[in-house]
Amino acid sequence: MFQPEIESMERGRLEALQLERLNALLARVYANVPTYRAKFDEAGLSPSVASLDELADFPFTVKDDLRAAYPYGMFAVPLHDIVRVHSSSGTTGQITVVGYTRGDIERWSDMMARTLACAGATADDVVQVAYGYGLFTGGLGAHYGAERLGCTTIPISGGNTKRQVQVMKDFGTTVLACTPSYALLMGETALEMGIDPHDLPLKAGVFGAEPWSENMRLQIEELLGLKAIDIYGLSEVLGPGVASECSCQCGLHVNEDHFIIEIVDPATLRPVPDGEQGEVVFTTLTKEGIPVVRYRTRDISRIIPGRCACGRTFRRMERVTGRTDDMLIIRGVNVFPSQIEQVLTGIPGVAPHYQVVLSKRGSMDHVAVHVEVGPDVAFDEIKTLERLRNRVASEIASALAVNLDVKLVEPKSIQRSEGKAKRVLDLRNEGSAES
Repeated sequence: MFQPEIESMERGRLEALQLERLNALLARVYANVPTYRAKFDEAGLSPSVASLDELADFPFTVKDDLRAAYPYGMFAVPLHDIVRVHSSSGTTGQITVVGYTRGDIERWSDMMARTLACAGATADDVVQVAYGYGLFTGGLGAHYGAERLGCTTIPISGGNTKRQVQVMKDFGTTVLACTPSYALLMGETALEMGIDPHDLPLKAGVFGAEPWSENMRLQIEELLGLKAIDIYGLSEVLGPGVASECSCQCGLHVNEDHFIIEIVDPATLRPVPDGEQGEVVFTTLTKEGIPVVRYRTRDISRIIPGRCACGRTFRRMERVTGRTDDMLIIRGVNVFPSQIEQVLTGIPGVAPHYQVVLSKRGSMDHVAVHVEVGPDVAFDEIKTLERLRNRVASEIASALAVNLDVKLVEPKSIQRSEGKAKRVLDLRNEGSAES
């Protein structure tokens, strides 16, 4: 542990700390952020609580609140106190702006140092940061955490995959930080370069920024010969460092001294008991620049009951299985791309690269799954391909309880991503049909 006195704090002390920090947060945003003052007044709520349970009575914050206040309207401190500005990637609409005070940067560095320590990193490790730098929070978040932990840090950013592999080999990288889909691409590229990834000194990877399945984890670990650790964060709450798996790989420890996590029913918006799945909601307890109260992340997860064998007392959230805004409703069945991935990565003969293509057939929505065949499958053998296609379609139908059209495509024909993988291609508004 990077901060064992905090990460293994007794639950009663931790919850008392959370309550103290929550009341300070509510008073701070009421005094300094017009959006929150209006929300609290409209709900008839005083900016203070007697127990943590009372937080559930407060209104949510949603991304549209941040968009409406663009760029600085949600800041809780004067702009001269802001030392860093980042933004969301803007993949689901207009970007949202987040600001950090010097204290925010210090706390963020600590939380990312905890994250890397969870993966087994120490000051003796060489960390290659292949998340994007710039307005995206991933690169600099991981960078400052690695330096805080005392690691040798390589700020290579994303892209130029052959160079990434060469740097790994030449510089002796032991910990890789990037998206899981990019980790797969790096492994494939290494093989193409005649480099066996298992000959690299890699021991761990901290992978996040996109949902990924357990089967993909196993494929990454087998390909790269490392332990793949899932990490979680989002710009509106902090960036990476909100939660992380430890080496036990049985849920992501939420940094509860800085955040309160709730899981709410997407329909009723009321908190659900631990163990039940729902939408993840976060309240930032210590963030100064742009604190948020009950921010709806749209991510789907659950709280894992019980304590982890690692000794940390922070509650654990399950790996995110998808987002409510990524969910596809196919003939009345809710389907997440990560569920499709979980099926595909368990079938021999197909590569872990796929795309869900949405199109129109007349007035009806049509869903097809494009799946790459593996390099060992002869793409010109029709009977072999048909058997494989039928198996893929059958296993998807069995796992998801819905039939999807499956189209096998040639190796490397699906565009690779050096950042977040684009799993869903929506052609419905382009006037074209997908066969």
